[in-house]
Amino acid sequence: MKKGISRRSALGGMAVAVTAPAVFGNDSAWAQSGSTIRFGGSLGMSGRYAETGLNIRQGYETAIKFINEQKGGVEIGGKKYRVELAIVDDASDPARATSLIQRQVDGDVSFFLGSYGSNIVLPCAGITEAAGKLTVQVGASADQIFQQGYRNIFGFFPRASRAWVTSIEFFKSIAPKPKSVSIIATNDAFSKANAQAAAAGCKGIGLEVLDLLELPEQVSDASSALATIRARTPDILITTTVDQNSLVIVRQMIATDTNVPLLYQFLGPQLPMYRESLGAKATGVIMQLPWEARIDFKDPIFGSTKAYIDYYNKNNTRALSYHTVGASSCITTYVEAMRTAGSLDPAKVRNALAATNITTAFGPVKFSPEGDGDAIVMGAKIGQVQSGQVQVVYPKDVKTADLIYPTPVWAKKG
Repeated sequence: MKKGISRRSALGGMAVAVTAPAVFGNDSAWAQSGSTIRFGGSLGMSGRYAETGLNIRQGYETAIKFINEQKGGVEIGGKKYRVELAIVDDASDPARATSLIQRQVDGDVSFFLGSYGSNIVLPCAGITEAAGKLTVQVGASADQIFQQGYRNIFGFFPRASRAWVTSIEFFKSIAPKPKSVSIIATNDAFSKANAQAAAAGCKGIGLEVLDLLELPEQVSDASSALATIRARTPDILITTTVDQNSLVIVRQMIATDTNVPLLYQFLGPQLPMYRESLGAKATGVIMQLPWEARIDFKDPIFGSTKAYIDYYNKNNTRALSYHTVGASSCITTYVEAMRTAGSLDPAKVRNALAATNITTAFGPVKFSPEGDGDAIVMGAKIGQVQSGQVQVVYPKDVKTADLIYPTPVWAKKG
């Protein structure tokens, strides 16, 4: 166990149900621990990450509801368990998140679901790792999370530096061939590593990187970066920014009439909120697609992707996003690991998670030795907003529409 992280929070008690006894190696003790598996964690349900945080929460809640009401719980090692969710609002604040996670660790919660944002997930991972607790998450992919030697955190996305394999192949396929690219990042671990990986990949296929521009972690004014883009316009502009920052940047591009032949926003356009907010102006924006609703996978709990979507839509009014189905599949992955282990001993569940190789409603799930999503198995497809909907434009074998390139200027988008 790592030193320097207190096992008892000084902030006082918080009612957190005990999931299991503190002695991890005794299966007979686990069998006496009660009939509930509790998944803990914090999530930005208010603050800057609230839109995505609420999407993730909806995914967690959907899986919990389905398992309890439709499946009658889960059977682990011959015993039936209900599942419960103990997610608390971290207000998109890393300091608050770490305090909340420490309290849950002190309350002997053993199975955690991650928050959104690498700046939150990384410090929380240090706390759960030190305590020997597990985390499965769909909200963070900064390289640093997976370079600490941690054994107990697993993520649904390839780390930022490995996230560009499909995108670079996509750039190679574009006709007429683009010649230059500029990149806008923000001053945080995820965005900077992502931007560096994008720049290296683009250079590797002969694209000239005109500018690599950096904005503050929370973007309110992108005018200086956009002035540079107008002065030296690239064929492709990439933003490696989180959802809200991406929306700020594109709104300011529209306001300043900053046009590029192809805008690629790593995060943001996947969300219905983004597309609804921009309307026709979103046409032509490119993004990574970690999940595509039209591709049907088998799922060990819901049955299939289609069955998951049908159940979700019958029970929720919030639009389904890839973070939502990914969050549900985090719980599916946990449950399958517990079944494989035949135990709720975190050490045994951890080993089963590390060996995971299943399909879920989200798609295939397989982790690298360091815990991030396998770059090939869990790599993204490429989507483009067309007529308000996201179409798959790459790879060719699964595309649902042809690429629009170059895209119309803002003034001609309605």
